[in-house]
Amino acid sequence: MRIGLVAGEASGDTLGETLIEVLLKRYPNAVFEGIAGPKMQRLGARSLYDMSLLSVRGYSTEVLCSLWKLLRIRRELRQHFLVNPPDLFVGIDAPDFNLALEKSLKAAGIPVIHFVAPSVWIWRSGRIPLIREAVHGILALFPFEQEIFERAHIPIRFVGHPLARQISTEPNQEEARNHLGLKSHEIWLAFLPGSRLSEIRGHAQLMAQTAILLRQEMPSIQFLVPFVNEQTKVLFEHLWQQVAPEIQVRASIGQAQKMLIAANGALVASGTATLEAALCHCPHIITYRMSALSAWWIRRRGLSGSVGLPNIIAGSSIVPEYLQEQATPEILAQALLNLIGDEEAQKKMRLAFVNLHQKLAIDPEKPILDMVEELLLHGHL
Repeated sequence: MRIGLVAGEASGDTLGETLIEVLLKRYPNAVFEGIAGPKMQRLGARSLYDMSLLSVRGYSTEVLCSLWKLLRIRRELRQHFLVNPPDLFVGIDAPDFNLALEKSLKAAGIPVIHFVAPSVWIWRSGRIPLIREAVHGILALFPFEQEIFERAHIPIRFVGHPLARQISTEPNQEEARNHLGLKSHEIWLAFLPGSRLSEIRGHAQLMAQTAILLRQEMPSIQFLVPFVNEQTKVLFEHLWQQVAPEIQVRASIGQAQKMLIAANGALVASGTATLEAALCHCPHIITYRMSALSAWWIRRRGLSGSVGLPNIIAGSSIVPEYLQEQATPEILAQALLNLIGDEEAQKKMRLAFVNLHQKLAIDPEKPILDMVEELLLHGHL
């Protein structure tokens, strides 16, 4: 059996690793090829292009220059799979790249699954017709996505979230503090400003100003800041020093989960990090600042409601959100002080996080195999 795969970034590589592990149990002689990251390649997947070529975002000159290369890669992949049709194609996330490729392959009679439901639940609901045209089915990370796509008559299976399986359902704060060299009696607050450079620019000085106000009210409070790479760390520290040079932060790369488990609370920029904070059972508040143009566009489309993943998954407001005009140092500092000082609120939030964790930590093997086998057997779902 030949299975085509395209993963676009590190998170997709992790999902691809899970997918390959599941499929190899049922189809031990399966061959995987397309665009694969290092984890997928360790399981035998053949990558025709470097996955990092797909990991571009935004509208910088560098990104626009990369666009022609991405279009060429997609065109060549399309031709490769049309000339040598796989038994199954799975596009892993990266919808802006994968959906157009999937549409061509499905039209040629190749069974197509998209792993990670494209985000249509906050905006971009207009692309649902394209998704319906491009794929036979979707493997989704979140349970609320089932209803959305079932209403659109797109077959979908909920497979749980890899973070929920990776993070212990009983996070150990003492162990995390020992690992980081923090004392048990100290008060530590985690700041998670985002993983993109644009998010660092939007949140670094806001968080520094918030830290100044927190220190005025609670002189002993200290700050943890995890980063995804050196580039975001350097930019954050540069921007922080312009506002709060007198306040030192404990910065680290790749320690987000340990820091969230160790912290008394957190201020988290909206995104996957809010889910990570919830799964680490860390009481937190959510914030986000975007450009005035982006905010205008969202309001113009009448988009509202929760943006934090814990609130969307729970279907209720379990984590406070302070966005755009509400994201001021004064409001954020007071909200964090209220949270840190309210043990009952922390307990209630942690209980909601436990329920959320259990909901997402399901074994993905059965739903993945159910969809794959039904599609291979019948050619449709």
